[in-house]
Amino acid sequence: MANRKVTSRKQNASLESVVGTVTYGVWVDMLKRLVPAGRTHRLAPIVAGMLQYATERASQRSRGAPREGSVASALLSATEHEDDSAHAGHLAAIVEHLFRDAGVKSIRADRRGERYSLVDAAIEEFLRWDSMPWG
Repeated sequence: MANRKVTSRKQNASLESVVGTVTYGVWVDMLKRLVPAGRTHRLAPIVAGMLQYATERASQRSRGAPREGSVASALLSATEHEDDSAHAGHLAAIVEHLFRDAGVKSIRADRRGERYSLVDAAIEEFLRWDSMPWG
């Protein structure tokens, strides 16, 4: 029985638990095709949009009271505490899981050879989703 709980937690560490198998499958396929040759400034908003959609679904499905430690809880907490790095860390694990499922790398190097994370760029976009310079 202890093994079932571990398996259940692993499944819940995925956005699939919030958006469903079909949507998650489309996202995985998108990343497989787009990430290898994609530009970070174009990919980060796409992944941020996935997180935004998942947050909306999480809010609807949990009616504002998600189970503690769940993906839904991580998404909703991150939007409430935009400046809290602990919430961003939990999101990073969730997005890394998505990239692993797609079989693509999230770490890149710029022209100078400095490494950076596509996951971090996507989370930044997600956390600043409603921050418009003109608003």
